[in-house]
Parts: sequence; structure tokens; C-alpha cells
Amino acid sequence: MSGRARLALCAAAATLMTSCALLPLVSPATWIFQAAFLLVVQTGVGALTRRVPLARPLTVVAQALVTLMLLTLVFARHQSLAGFVPGPEAFQHFSALLRAGADDVGRYSIPAPLSDGIRLMVVGGVLVIGLAVDTLAVTYRSAAPAGLPLLALYSVAAGLSGGGAAWLWFLLAAAGYLMLLLAESRDRLSQWGRVFGGAARAPGPAPASGVVAPVRTGRRIGAVALGVALFVPLALPSFDGGLLDATGRGIGNGTGDGPVSSVNALVALRDNLNVDVDRTVMTYRTNTSDTQDMYLRIVSLDDFDGTAWKPTQRHTVDVPETFPAPAGLSGEVKRATVRTRIAAADWYAQDWLPMPYPAGKVDISGSWRYEPVGRTLNGDHGQNTRGVQYEVTSLMVEPTAQQLASAPEPSPALKREYTRVPASLPAVVAKTARKVTAGSANHYEQAVKLQDYFAVSGDFRYNTQVQAGTGARAIANFLKEKEGFCVHFSFAMASMARTLGIPARVAVGFTAGTPQADGSMSVGLRDAHAWPELYFEGVGWTRFEPTPSRGSVPSYTQTNTPGNTDSAAPKPAFSTSAAPSAEPSASESCSPQLRKLAACPDQSSSAVIGPQDDDWPWSRILGLTLAGLLVLGLPLLPLLWRTRVRAARLGGHGRTEADVAAYTLGAWSEVRDTAWDHGIAPEESQTPRKAAERIVRLGKLDPEASAAVHRLAAAVEQVLYAPHPRPVAGLANDARLVVKSFRTSASRPARLRALLAPRSAVRVMWMVSAFRANLRTRLSARGRALFHRPSGQNG
Repeated sequence: MSGRARLALCAAAATLMTSCALLPLVSPATWIFQAAFLLVVQTGVGALTRRVPLARPLTVVAQALVTLMLLTLVFARHQSLAGFVPGPEAFQHFSALLRAGADDVGRYSIPAPLSDGIRLMVVGGVLVIGLAVDTLAVTYRSAAPAGLPLLALYSVAAGLSGGGAAWLWFLLAAAGYLMLLLAESRDRLSQWGRVFGGAARAPGPAPASGVVAPVRTGRRIGAVALGVALFVPLALPSFDGGLLDATGRGIGNGTGDGPVSSVNALVALRDNLNVDVDRTVMTYRTNTSDTQDMYLRIVSLDDFDGTAWKPTQRHTVDVPETFPAPAGLSGEVKRATVRTRIAAADWYAQDWLPMPYPAGKVDISGSWRYEPVGRTLNGDHGQNTRGVQYEVTSLMVEPTAQQLASAPEPSPALKREYTRVPASLPAVVAKTARKVTAGSANHYEQAVKLQDYFAVSGDFRYNTQVQAGTGARAIANFLKEKEGFCVHFSFAMASMARTLGIPARVAVGFTAGTPQADGSMSVGLRDAHAWPELYFEGVGWTRFEPTPSRGSVPSYTQTNTPGNTDSAAPKPAFSTSAAPSAEPSASESCSPQLRKLAACPDQSSSAVIGPQDDDWPWSRILGLTLAGLLVLGLPLLPLLWRTRVRAARLGGHGRTEADVAAYTLGAWSEVRDTAWDHGIAPEESQTPRKAAERIVRLGKLDPEASAAVHRLAAAVEQVLYAPHPRPVAGLANDARLVVKSFRTSASRPARLRALLAPRSAVRVMWMVSAFRANLRTRLSARGRALFHRPSGQNG
């Protein structure tokens, strides 16, 4: 193996060893095998192109093109041409995967699930780093700067992972870089012969295991640097947090009876609503036919500090066999027992368990903790929802409007805790709440009027593109702009209810989802939702739905309220559409009552199902065809060029002495280039006769082909040295005979190499370089002629 090939393997090994630092970030770690295989192919392409040899920039371009084709084959096979040639659709698919991967990185804790987007980011990133290392260390023969991309890769991984095994990944990365430096130093030293060691050596054979002084010194320096790098960081602060720390490690990961950590549960909600592809989060089956109210609750946010809503830090206990009765629920309220079997997707990793509310019993395996006040389950010791299956027994509470309207005041402690608002809350929030609920006889009528204000009469618009907003004035700005999504609506209604003395909190989870043909329900990312829960003594925590066109309006808010003579509104039919719209959900002609019931047509949905033009313009078809032909034809350019040159050299010729000389030299050049394509590089200093002998000897040609080579050499000598060269018949046939002999005696890999990647194709680069030099000389001479006149010339 040549020194450069050994250096290329060391560069690939160093990249792969450094990329092991990414292993703790993603689970499962099977991506490393895919990355290793693709990295080997990328390295092999570089080794082949350097043996041609190609110019250094062309070597990098060839590796980059092959890398792009490999990524297309793996990640965008169905969107590409012929399965590996990237087109516009493939690049659009790459863009969608990268956006999805970025969202997943910001959403999940470590280790993140190996989604397609994250896999593309990890594998593609390793290949990009590998290409940079190979380019610097092997193509441009500078291994020291190749440590910069390796350092970048390790720094990103180390900054995200941390943990007790961080020293192991650093050792691997450092060992890979030192190995690369040593390989490059050996390669450089081998070009200068034996290195002078500085001391005399006793006569006799050289020792079998001698290490030259520079290599030995390099190893000592590397060992010292490695030790310093390992022990110095022990005195420095370490990284902490999860994968980009966007969601922390969920909303609770406590152990024993420790408190639940307070982390904002709404970080990823807006991103879920705006995903390009509505991925299935979970599926479930239930024994009730009324699924429209089957909200799957994850967590409740009951601590409002004026800036954000978040869960109160509370202690957790072991999951009881049967949960206590829901707080505030009396025996007079109608209820039904519902059993729901839920299966979470393999990629969905959430620390909190989605459940119908209020749950009374959960049958689930794994390590989970129960928070009694919020009646929620959160994972313990890294437990999450990825791929879990569980059964929940819950209550479907069906209070009447009369029961809610006649609810007594809650206990002073509960009211004090859940009606607390910060002093920084803008006065316009309480002012608007009093204005909207003016004339109400009780808290229930106030709650219904607040719900109707947001969903019907207040002219609010549902738009998922609006930022969630933070700070004390976020709710005031929403009341002014009247545009937002479920986070804005639920936060605003809960805050306004508290100013009216109604205990309120915000729940986060999913709406009921979409019915499937097999009777199950499918819940997707776009079903993510937030809604307010208000407390009524005798009923408990009660759901309201202020967000227009989302979820279902509770039946107890549609019936006649005491003192209201209007007829009851019909119960809304469950909508199977889970896609949010950035535009107003109802047309201007839609009545307020229909808008409240989410029964108005969605403009964005009608646009989607409207007529579409699937015919591609001819310009696009032609452009894609030309692009495909260009990409497919690029690797065949050396073959096409050699075929054209061979045909020109061995074709017809004139009868003049100049024509005879050009024809003879052309036939000889074809023989020399054929030998070069099969591994016999030309020696320009040799005479034609000596060159013929060398070609016959190294090429191991048969006697007939050997005689043909010598005839061609004699004809060339006559052209070069005879005063009047005579034409020699059969030179083209002799050249073709030599070409045939080379192809017959060569192995199959050598024949394919000579055919598809001929070494003599480098003459194209030489011709381009000579043309550029000639053009530069001519332009320089013309410039001097224009601007430098003879001194004796008068103007």
C-alpha cells in the first residue's frame, strides 16, 4: 500500500473515531455503521482520483459529487433520478428532512430518537467533516490543519452530551488525530529516504524495530499533549443540559419523592403545529363512541408569574394502584367510566404520559412517578413515552349548565392559589375581562362569555405563525392584535378568569385526533393543543375551548344558561381535520354561532382540495432531463475523451510530409497513452526505441504486439531524424494491435480503470494549463504594445 493510500485510510479512521463522540446524542446508534460505509466509499473515490491523477480541485469535486449521490441514494432515493442522481425534488426533500431534524434536535432530550432528519444531519455531517479532513490531509498534504474540522465535530458533540464517558470520546478523537499526524510524518520522511538519527550504529543488519528520532519525538509530544488535555478540563466547569437544551429533559425527571422540575412545556407546541408532515404521535382505542371530548392531557401549568405559565414544582410518589377521587367532584354529577388503550410512536419521546382527564388508573410498565395535584405521570430515571403501550381507566364527566352555574365558592386555600396574578400583569387584562363579562350572574356565565369572546364575538384570528411571546405585556399585545394560536387563547382566558376570581390553569396535550378505518384514533403532531381549565366546586377542573376552529366546544357551554331564553346550540360534529390554518378559519358570511362550533369552512383546506394543475411545464421537464444527462455523463467524460482522441489519431491522413509526420507521431502517442492507462507512465527522456523496449517489458506483450510496438518506434525515429521521412503502411493497425494486447493481458479491474478513468486523460488539464499560459503571454504582449510606444515616436 502506498504512503498516500495509507494516509487516506488514517484520515477516514480519524474522522470515524471523532464521530464516535456523537454516539451518546442519538439512539439507536446504528447510524455509525452507515456513516462508516459511506465514508469508506468517499475515501476510495478520493484514492482513485488521486491515482489518475486529477488536479486537486477536481479530486475534491469528484468526492463531493459522489458523496451527494450516496446521500441521495440513502435519503432521497424516491425523489431522485435513477435512484441516485439528485434533482429539484431531491433537494427539496433534503431541505424538508433538515428542517425536521432541526426541530427534532430542539425538541428531544438526550438521547434523541433516530428520525430521518436527525440521521441525515449526523451522517451528512460526518461525511462533510470526512471530506474536509481528506482534502486537507491527503489531497493537499497538510495534516495539521485537518485537526480543525475534527475539533469542530468533537466540540459540538462534547458541548451537547457531557456525562461520565466524555473522556473516552476525547481519547478516541485525540488518538485518531495523532494517528493521522504520524501517518503524514512517515509519508513525508519516506520520500527523503532513511532519516539521519545523529548517532553511529554498529556494523551489521539494521534492527527490526527501530523507530527514527523524529517519529519518536512526535510520539512523546503527542503523549504529553494528550495528558494535559485530559487532566486540565477536570478543573474547568463542564457542560450541562440536554440536546440543545430546548426542552430540557422533559418536564420532570425526578427520583424518589423529589420535586418535579419546572420546564416550559410549550417550547415545541408551535413547531408541532407548523410541521410540513403531520407525523403520528400515538394511536388509541377506546370503549366510548363519543371521542370528540377525548383530549389527551400531558401536564397542567398552574404557576403564572406574569411572564409565562409553568407547572408548579411538586413532589411525586409511586404510581398508586388506583388514583384518588378527583378534587371537587361530587356524586351528583353524571359521569361514565372509559377505558383507553394507547400506543405511542417509537420516535415520540416525552417525559410526561398523555392521558384522558381525570385518569383513575393506569396500567403501564416502566419507571414512572405520580404527581397527585395535577394527576399526571412523569418518567423516572430516563423513562419516556417512546414506543410504550398502556391502558388508562378514566372518567368522562358530564356536568350540566345548572350544576356549573350553582357551584359554591371553592375553599379559600384553593382559590388563593389558583386566582393569584402577578402585579406586573397589565391592567388592560382585568379591564377587558370585566367588560366582556358584564352582566353575568355567576362564574359559569363569566367563563362562557370569556370563551365566546375569543371563539366567536371578539373577531380573533387563529394563526400558528405568530410568535408565542414572552414578558408581562404578551397577553396585552394579544388582546390588541387579536391574532394567535392555542397558546395565546388559553393563556389569555386563564389569566382573565383569575382576575375575575375564578380558579384557572392551562392544560397542555393533544386533541382527540382523527378516526381511522379500523376504528382506532390517530393523534398527530398537529393535534398538539393547549386549553384552559377552570375550577367549579362540585365538578372539579373543567375544560373550556376558547381557540376558534380547534378541538371541540364542550357541551356544557352550549346549553342554555340560567336566564337565557335562546335555544340550545347543536352539538358540533367531530372534525377529522387536524391541520391548522394560518388564515382566519371562517369566512365573513359564517354566522357567529357556527364559528363557535368550528363548523365554518376552512379557506386553507378548500385551497388544498381544490383543483390542481399536475402538468409540468415543458421547460421544467427539459431542464430536469438535461440536468440528469449532465450528471450521468460527467463520470463518462474521460472515456468519451479517450475514444475521440483515439479515433482522431488512428483515422485518415494526408499525403504530405507534414501529414505523414503528424499521423506517425499520433499513432505512437496512442500506444504510449494506452500503456499509461494500464499503469506504465511515460518517460519523456527516453528515445523511441528505449521506450518501446520498456513498454514491451513492463506490459508483458505477446510477440505480435511487441513487433508492432518496435515497428511504430522505428517509424517515429524516421520521422524525427530522416531528412525526408517516408510513409509507413499499417501503423494504425499496429497501434490497434497493441491496444488489444494490453486489454487482453490486463486484469478486469485494470481494464475497467483504463476504460473509465484513463490516466492519460490528465493531458486535458495540461492542455488547458498550456492554453491559459499562452493566452496570458499573448495578452501581456498585446498590452505592452498598446501602452509602451517606441521612445522616438512623436505624438
